[in-house]
Amino acid sequence: MTDQIQTPADDRLIVAMDVPNALAGLALAERLGDAVSFYKIGLGMLTGGGLALANELKDEHGKKIFLDMKLFDISNTIEAAVRGLAQFDIDFLTVHGDPHVVRAAKEGAAGSNLKILGVTVLTSLDRADLDACMIKDGAIGDLVVERAGRALEAGADGVIASPHEAALIRALPEATGRLIVTPGVRPAGAALGDQKRVATPASAIGDGADHIVVGRPIHTAVDPRQAAQAVVQELRSI
Repeated sequence: MTDQIQTPADDRLIVAMDVPNALAGLALAERLGDAVSFYKIGLGMLTGGGLALANELKDEHGKKIFLDMKLFDISNTIEAAVRGLAQFDIDFLTVHGDPHVVRAAKEGAAGSNLKILGVTVLTSLDRADLDACMIKDGAIGDLVVERAGRALEAGADGVIASPHEAALIRALPEATGRLIVTPGVRPAGAALGDQKRVATPASAIGDGADHIVVGRPIHTAVDPRQAAQAVVQELRSI
């Protein structure tokens, strides 16, 4: 047995379940086994049994669950939606980082252990994309830090941001004791896919992230378990 196979899971690694449905997700989790302890389930699997998979991974396999819904609506609707989701004993839930959304989500999560994470700017977007969406002028890094600060002031337990902005957010006074979760993480040599603001696992953690999200480089690998353990080994080398 190699050292890589013996590498235990590390909660800093969150594997994105970017697969079509719950059956495929469960099959992936079985292949990864005890190499992974934290999973992200997003909108793409919501109609494919995503909540059922979340419950099974949590209750029967002892995994942590990050539900990536990126909720955005009026306050009453957000509060009601989050209150309903909180009953599933989920660990993390994303909402848009707008202050009114964050405040409503925190109200909905009251009395539970659910942590609300505010989305800043999606890692698949660059300045041209923001211009097309009529987002105000400015460097992406500056906009991300501003949105992060406002989300944290509104009570968010943490924020979602690319690895490029992790150090800047970590330096904010509001970020003390809060979480920074970074998607757009790619092991060295991995294809970028649709991500535009990326970094390696070690650099993301080194810049202040608490958790990294890795999807395709793991679940499309010939040996997903080995790919996950390679990321964990990289994290433990810093």
